[in-house]
Amino acid sequence: MKDKITWVDFDILESFMTDVFIEMDLPKEDAAVAAEVLINADKMGIDSHGIGRFKPIYVDRIDDGILNVKTKVDIVKESPTTAVLDGNDGIGHVISKKAMNMAINKAEEYGMGMVAVRNSSHYGFAGYYPLMAVEKNMIGITGTNARPSIAPTFGVENMLGTNPLTIAMPTDEKFPFLLDCATSISQRGKIEKLAREGKETPAGWVIGRDGSARTDTEQILKDLVSGNAALSPLGGIGEELAGYKGYGYATVVEILSAALQGGIFLKALSGYDKEGNKQPYHLGHFFIAINVENFIEVEEFKKRSGEILRQLRNSEKMPGAEKIFTAGEKEYITWKERENKGAPINKVLRKQLIELRDRFSLDYKFDFE
Repeated sequence: MKDKITWVDFDILESFMTDVFIEMDLPKEDAAVAAEVLINADKMGIDSHGIGRFKPIYVDRIDDGILNVKTKVDIVKESPTTAVLDGNDGIGHVISKKAMNMAINKAEEYGMGMVAVRNSSHYGFAGYYPLMAVEKNMIGITGTNARPSIAPTFGVENMLGTNPLTIAMPTDEKFPFLLDCATSISQRGKIEKLAREGKETPAGWVIGRDGSARTDTEQILKDLVSGNAALSPLGGIGEELAGYKGYGYATVVEILSAALQGGIFLKALSGYDKEGNKQPYHLGHFFIAINVENFIEVEEFKKRSGEILRQLRNSEKMPGAEKIFTAGEKEYITWKERENKGAPINKVLRKQLIELRDRFSLDYKFDFE
């Protein structure tokens, strides 16, 4: 029987996540930041990085003692346009919002700013941070490394993280340009979502140790941890469809998330020590803000970028296609569709919400009960 999806108001979910974080000893302000980043993923339809990851990524890691609830951010090195931060394995959303704000402040004064971070943790929906720059009429860029998932071209061992390279730019339209995607064909979060829905993984997303395409979702999630499966880079397995391009971009993000800040990389990001015990992930990120008005008048930039996107969308469609989209458009459409509905909550998530509420004796009554 197909799982019935219910809808829960965004404000209720954001408040709930904030309260759970507070119960887990996050400072109130930090709890609010983490919940805000998570709920913004759900608002834009990026369900792989919202409430669906609240328990398995954040609550469970705090319970396991590998995520520090008191986030202390140290400035390791700083110049007028750059900085290196150490997040001391604290809450990734809090560390990253601080880092992007630093990059934006530097760009306001000097035209550009870049901040590199080490010893952080999963920072959620990557697009949140470049969109902070867009609100200031800037171009925003971020990337992060992650636990090993992607095999290099012609390899089968998971070496690189899904390593998104995420860019947002202001336009004169109702929504900005936002390209937020992993450098693998898909990311672990989408496979986790398929597992919650009881679906197989599409062939080509994952490669097994024997070089074959894997589709068994539940086992894939286990084998990604054990090293018996790996995600395929953008372009797919081998070189025929240019998988080396995704592999190359994943490597770029790895270097910028580790080498500039003196951080950890590749297999050392597994989340386990040599004895197989869980440990902090020690992730690295980078954040770039580019002040548009240092190049051209903001409105002129917005007009030109908007016209580029409109011409792309109005170009000739392939037979049978209803519409051509540009990056950020589907997220905007999803937001308008969900604005008054909330986030879709399946059976697994409903169970998690109730368990967390009861565990912390929170005063919430969900409509799906």
